Amino acid sequence: MTMPLDADSELTDDALLALYASGNRAAARMLTLRLTPRVLSLAARMLGDRSEAEDVAQEAMLRLWKIAPDWRSGEAQVSTWLYRVASNLCTDRLRRRRGVGLDDAFGEGVEPADEQPGVETRLQEADRLAALKSALADLPERQRTAVVLRHLEGLSNPEIAVVMEIGVEAVESLTARGKRALAARLKGQRAELGLSDDG
Repeated sequence: MTMPLDADSELTDDALLALYASGNRAAARMLTLRLTPRVLSLAARMLGDRSEAEDVAQEAMLRLWKIAPDWRSGEAQVSTWLYRVASNLCTDRLRRRRGVGLDDAFGEGVEPADEQPGVETRLQEADRLAALKSALADLPERQRTAVVLRHLEGLSNPEIAVVMEIGVEAVESLTARGKRALAARLKGQRAELGLSDDG
């Protein structure tokens, strides 16, 4: 069975995964195009290294293809399951990385380039990104994961709870503590980073 690509956009992730499990390669391609950028973004933000993030995204997608024949529709969202797998893979890599200096831990090129901002703006954004990466690296792993998923990836607290396999209240606590720790860490740098004292 072949599907025109324009028809895929109306199919759910569950439906695409079921089609892939029954041998439909077009469904796999569409699901890959839909989900890989989101998993890659999560991994890049958690790891700070584009190359490692690509490895994590590839491994997470491979695991999705392996479980496709056994997938039980309605028990979990495909994207949430994939976020959980990617988050766990990132956590494993971060644990193995302990003891590596911050300069070595974070690679260049994690963030996409802006649409031709001025030099001063680009330098200020680079300083902000570097400060955020450094501050995020200092957070405990679970706080970092919760903050990245909530404030950088835009997941809701219930979605994060499923990804992290904890309760919503625990997500709220981790996110609040992580935000306070980031604010405290960045407090002395607000003026030089061009941030207002209001936010």
